[in-house]
Amino acid sequence: MDSRKFVFKETAIVLLGEAVGTGAMFCVFAMLHAFEPAVLYGGLLGAFLSVLNFFVMAVCGSMAADKAVAQDVRGGQRILRTSQLVRYLLLFVILFAAGKSGWFSPIALVVPLLFVRPTLFLGEFFRKSGDKQV
Repeated sequence: MDSRKFVFKETAIVLLGEAVGTGAMFCVFAMLHAFEPAVLYGGLLGAFLSVLNFFVMAVCGSMAADKAVAQDVRGGQRILRTSQLVRYLLLFVILFAAGKSGWFSPIALVVPLLFVRPTLFLGEFFRKSGDKQV
């Protein structure tokens, strides 16, 4: 499978998992009678940032793999390290600023970040046996 198709397919899986997880989080807030616009905004921003973070990580991972295939392993490692540092720094700054603004619920901002790994795990669990990994 082409690496670009693989990145988009995995990102679509993460997007679906984020939508389901964030919807479930909204239901929990509603059952606790704590659902308000700040929860909605926080959940939507948190889910968007989670999917964007995963997409950028996957693209940089694909670029690093291409460099490694071209015998530039150090270049690939440099891409991964730089990508991780920049992604985490931007994620922290955006989440901190959004949390301090008062427009977003801090809990609803952070909880969607936890949905990525379980989504990927379930995606692997339900993957067809004929599908190859890149």
